[in-house]
Amino acid sequence: MPAPSSPLPSLSDLRGQIDAIDEQLLSLLNARALVAEKVGEVKKREGTAYFRPDRVAQVIEKISLANPGPLKTNHVTAIWREIMSACLALEAPQRVAVLGPAGTFCEQAAVEFFGGAADLIYCANFDEVFHATAAGSAQYGVVGVENSTEGMVTRSLDLFLQSPTHVIGEVTLLVRHNLLRADKSLEGIEAVLAHPLALAQCQAWLGKHLPHAERRPVSSNAEGARLATTNPAWAALASERAATQFGLHIAAHAIQDDAYNRTRFCVICLPQTLGTPPATGNDCTSLIVSVLNRPGAVHDLLVPLKTHGVSMTRFESRPARTGQWEYYFYIDIQGHPSQAHVALALKELEGLCAFYKLLGTYPVAG
Repeated sequence: MPAPSSPLPSLSDLRGQIDAIDEQLLSLLNARALVAEKVGEVKKREGTAYFRPDRVAQVIEKISLANPGPLKTNHVTAIWREIMSACLALEAPQRVAVLGPAGTFCEQAAVEFFGGAADLIYCANFDEVFHATAAGSAQYGVVGVENSTEGMVTRSLDLFLQSPTHVIGEVTLLVRHNLLRADKSLEGIEAVLAHPLALAQCQAWLGKHLPHAERRPVSSNAEGARLATTNPAWAALASERAATQFGLHIAAHAIQDDAYNRTRFCVICLPQTLGTPPATGNDCTSLIVSVLNRPGAVHDLLVPLKTHGVSMTRFESRPARTGQWEYYFYIDIQGHPSQAHVALALKELEGLCAFYKLLGTYPVAG
């Protein structure tokens, strides 16, 4: 005859256990914070960077491998990223420029990279993000560079050309556009407001469900959400975060034409703020080049990469605006300049170029 099972503790007892554990957690978190403050003092004395994304990645990887469960590993990593963000804020608050207002996907990318304790500076456009970062009013900036449906964000590419900043990281977000408005229904919508890229990414749905509504481009999706609060006949394409931020209803969920719509964001800063991250084994190197207008010049750019076994993952062109039909080429390659074959390829490539600028080397987003 099997032994009778032990009775479960009462809900009140279980809640008491949780309260006691929470007190222990709080004590340990504050103990960690005190050590982090001392780390900040050492960094200040030595003049080293406060924010080290490679160190964040190392800690999170170590914690992830040590996780015994039942918590899911991705939940553990999210918790630890916020713990490290809160501790870093005690060392030195990190000012990060993003496309505003609050509720943009750019803001979401910044929070994913820096954690929720970062001091976000909201900018009206990516021009202001670059300017704030280059001028030092923000230590870092986050800018959109590529969408899986609509391709490159050309304004960001143009701004990279003249900016003294470099890229030290990237974030890739699965982007879901929702139709937001003050009312829950689709009735009476006269205009849909959003960033031009978002309008393009939802054009099939809008054509089918709101064929007579004006499609009005604005500086950001969150700005469209803000404006939608001012007129009941207006709707916006934006994130659930924006819906919460502005108190709007989600009249239709995930209306983007591509279910796997993704946007890539780059994290930028001045080289003196943070240098090139160390190699991780899964890195991307971005550069801008131009060549003299002669037969075979573009083909010759690819030869050093092939010779040294370096894979190119992106090749985009933008007009140089000289009136001479000249172009700048934006190139992404796999690898880190600390790797011998990558260094040799880049050196030979630079020798072929009339203009050469290394935009940055950084870990590929997971």
